[in-house]
Amino acid sequence: MITTDPKILTIAFLGGFIPSLLWLWFWLNEEEKPEPKGLLTVVFIMGMISVVIALPVEKFIQAHLNSQNGQIILWASVEEILKYLAVLIILYRTNYINEPIDWSIYLITAALGFAALENAFFLLKPFSINQAVVAMLTGQLRFLGSTLLHTVTSGTIGIAIGLSFFMKRFGKKWFLFIGFLVAIALHSAFNFFIMRNNGNDFLKVSAFLWVVTIIIMLLFERVRRMSEDSDVKVGVPT
Repeated sequence: MITTDPKILTIAFLGGFIPSLLWLWFWLNEEEKPEPKGLLTVVFIMGMISVVIALPVEKFIQAHLNSQNGQIILWASVEEILKYLAVLIILYRTNYINEPIDWSIYLITAALGFAALENAFFLLKPFSINQAVVAMLTGQLRFLGSTLLHTVTSGTIGIAIGLSFFMKRFGKKWFLFIGFLVAIALHSAFNFFIMRNNGNDFLKVSAFLWVVTIIIMLLFERVRRMSEDSDVKVGVPT
């Protein structure tokens, strides 16, 4: 049973949130024109709320679908869609997204909010049964794995939208679809290999994830230069 001890809850939530906040600080420093802090906070919280929605949906999928591979793909799809919606709900028909890099920033913010609460929930059980060492070790793995995964997958969608920012409607839709396809594939592959062999492939999968992260950083830089090179204001894709 999960504990309600305030001390344990605090430690678990700090263990879940600190890695996400560190990653958020890194990505926000990559943008020369910072987004409103209040709006970023709301998007971060919306990412957290997405976890609360995702959990019962994923349990329903697990209960009604026998194929483990099918479950993994649907779980990844649900999480990627919810993180996207967390941003869309807040920023739809607003003027805050006015350059290519903005989608990446807001989607990564939502993703880190999602990862923060997900990791906190993950840490609660070992802390509640006095397995502090296990909790700290698994917390480090979550920092390297889950937090990075959510950043990469949502960043992929954000970059896809950013690259198509000045395209016509069909181009935007197509890039959005490709972004989701790649994000869900990466997310599903990560979960599949982590679940296989009880997580013994974690280091190999993490190494691959870091390679993907470097690629995302390079693409992020390209989208950032697109933002710097143009003052054109374009609407939000839906």
